[in-house]
Amino acid sequence: MRPRYVPNRGINLDYLMWLFTRISGLGIILLALLGLGTAMYMGARLQMDLPTVLRWTFFPNPNHVVNSNVPDVTVGWANAFWQIMQYLIIFFAFTHAANGLRMIAEDYVGHTFWQPFVRAIFALLWIGMIIIAIYVVLGSAY
Repeated sequence: MRPRYVPNRGINLDYLMWLFTRISGLGIILLALLGLGTAMYMGARLQMDLPTVLRWTFFPNPNHVVNSNVPDVTVGWANAFWQIMQYLIIFFAFTHAANGLRMIAEDYVGHTFWQPFVRAIFALLWIGMIIIAIYVVLGSAY
């Protein structure tokens, strides 16, 4: 049986990522509520069905509104506010998920020779997913 590794006291990467996971979870919920509230204020309750509103809440993409009863997508629904909302939700969600996967993988790998490689793989996956998501947001029909 291996002895248990006890990290040094103070602020380290694991503590900061633990704290970020809690904050990002709250951030995702708050951004979703803000997106839902803003969409309802803009008329989504009368112009969209429930699946469209839910897609819009978690990924405010103008293509989600095109197939609804919104008369003109470019008025209010396709602007910089919703792009910033997309970027924030993507950043919080991907970072939250990548950190969770990193923690699970490190539980199996432990503090061995492979730990830096596991962290590097998850960092590269995180960067790749962020780049793909930014491409999707910028490629949305405006």
